[in-house]
Amino acid sequence: MEIKSPAALEELRKDILAKRDPDKRCITLCSGSACHATGSKEVALSIEAEIEKQGLRDTVDIRKTGCHGFCERGPIIVIYPEGICYVEIKPEDIPEIISETIKENKVIERLLSADPDTNEKIIQESEIPFYKNQNRLVFGSNLKIDPKNIEDYLAIGGYAALAKTLSQMTPEQVLAEVKEANLRGRGGGGFPAGIKWEGSRNAPSDQKYVIVNADEGDPGAYMDRSILEGNPHSVLEGLAIGAYVIGANEGYIYVRQEYPLAVENVYTAIRQAEEYGLLGENILGSGFDFIVKVHQGAGAFVCGESSALMTALEGKAGEPRPKYIRSNIKGLWDKPTVLNNVETWANVPLIINHGAEWFTQYGTETSKGTKIFSLVGKIINTGLVEVPMGMTLRDVIYKIGGGIPGGKQFKAVQTGGPSGGCLPDNLLDLAVGFDELAKAGSMMGSGGMIVMDEDTCMVDVARYFLDFLADESCGKCVPCREGVKQMLKILTDITEGKGREGDIELLEELAEVAKEAALCALGQTAPNPFLSTLKYFRDEYEAHISEKRCPSLYCKELIAYHIDPEKCQACMSCLKKCPSDAIIGAKKTIHVIDQEKCTKCNTCFDVCPPRFRAVQKISGVPVPPPIPEEERAIAKGGKSK
Repeated sequence: MEIKSPAALEELRKDILAKRDPDKRCITLCSGSACHATGSKEVALSIEAEIEKQGLRDTVDIRKTGCHGFCERGPIIVIYPEGICYVEIKPEDIPEIISETIKENKVIERLLSADPDTNEKIIQESEIPFYKNQNRLVFGSNLKIDPKNIEDYLAIGGYAALAKTLSQMTPEQVLAEVKEANLRGRGGGGFPAGIKWEGSRNAPSDQKYVIVNADEGDPGAYMDRSILEGNPHSVLEGLAIGAYVIGANEGYIYVRQEYPLAVENVYTAIRQAEEYGLLGENILGSGFDFIVKVHQGAGAFVCGESSALMTALEGKAGEPRPKYIRSNIKGLWDKPTVLNNVETWANVPLIINHGAEWFTQYGTETSKGTKIFSLVGKIINTGLVEVPMGMTLRDVIYKIGGGIPGGKQFKAVQTGGPSGGCLPDNLLDLAVGFDELAKAGSMMGSGGMIVMDEDTCMVDVARYFLDFLADESCGKCVPCREGVKQMLKILTDITEGKGREGDIELLEELAEVAKEAALCALGQTAPNPFLSTLKYFRDEYEAHISEKRCPSLYCKELIAYHIDPEKCQACMSCLKKCPSDAIIGAKKTIHVIDQEKCTKCNTCFDVCPPRFRAVQKISGVPVPPPIPEEERAIAKGGKSK
């Protein structure tokens, strides 16, 4: 079916809505990659089988949607029109859901989420604290559409922004709207999209390009993947609008090959958009031609950098190149090229549909709109959250994330991926925004947010990210190839008790060289994890170097395990589980650890009953000598030696 005009698009939308009964029961199942990992495919099969078994095929719809965001509690289903939300669903729950909720209108309380403060069961998804404190402008549509069905997207107003752009607005008017909205790039440094587009529009060239950067490689981040999996048409629509503005007729989606579901759904969306006349030649009768191609990247982190990505698109090794001229003037094949990430493009239809004034009601003075974060780490509610710019870190972590599990204390939050920084507890009331995070020594990046608790060693965190970056460096420039490697070596030595006086100063010198001389942003920002942890946790570096002590009791080479003879009950839990046979003891005999055999695997610490806590971690002090054999027997009926 080819739609040949904006009017025909609206007629089709009306026909789609007319065929849909708003009162008809619809079971929506989260079918993103995260829920696939916890069994949503099996749940889907169970739903289909049970619907068929109970003869409800004509009275109940099933919609497999993208990610709902609350990954900690998936798989999730929401039953419309009531909006009943069930969490952590298993295939064996489905017969009861169909019999009780679908047929008898009864709510199954055990499948509902509970308020963490009152333990009261919550029926509506929107009332769950995790969702209640968000503003899901971009991500909210994931709940409403099957990404493999373009009619679902059309039913919620999809491609109306493109139709409005092509029929009612000049490229200059669209550009002015995007600039007034102050849409900043959601993939890294937050460069204003409108200014980038304007440069490409004004650049003289017979050929121009637009690109979606979906090479999301930050550890723990999966925002872009989930948008492409759940709502690929929003990205295609934004991309087509951007192409119209700058005068491009060809676009690319650069997506990493490790995202198979995103790749599959993008291909499906492109094919359907072409069939409906929303991509291709003479779109909606406007005379505007635009095609989109997909390029699957090999997974190199450096290809998230604009020039490296474009080099890879050209069929060469994915390495960055000097930016004597910005890529929006001279980019892909030396032609003017606008590259924005997935979330940035998905915001464009919202701005066109609702206007810049609506968009700017969200956010801070310099950071407008909302931002999707991947909230992971030592946090109760892991998942994807979309919040207005300006919300504090405290509200994100505690109101939405639910706080730190196990009664532990918050220590730091790392924002911006490997290029970002770690912020301590005294900055929890910092507003989340591009400039605010940068001033604090971190960055927004693509939206990774990793929470750390009191057991996290900040020196080891810096070492971890430097290890990642050293491995991902393309090796083209010396400051990154050698500088990051040397920083990693020094940090590794420090965590292993081999740190020396002067190491901190040497690390600072190497960091300065990388920041000033590296070719691309990977090398220039690589020192950030070290610099931010040094700024806020310098005492931990000094303890590692001067005292050979890890305050967090994490660095293996700087800790030892000891069994307190006053607390040991000779229960043999640790002895039975020790994989290296390093624990000596027997029933009624206080246990001791053979330090020469101990591999510091932490098993004894984990299995020691909490009521005893006889196994202790020690760092920076000598381990007490073993108790002589003749003194280790426990008197019958007590624990005295």
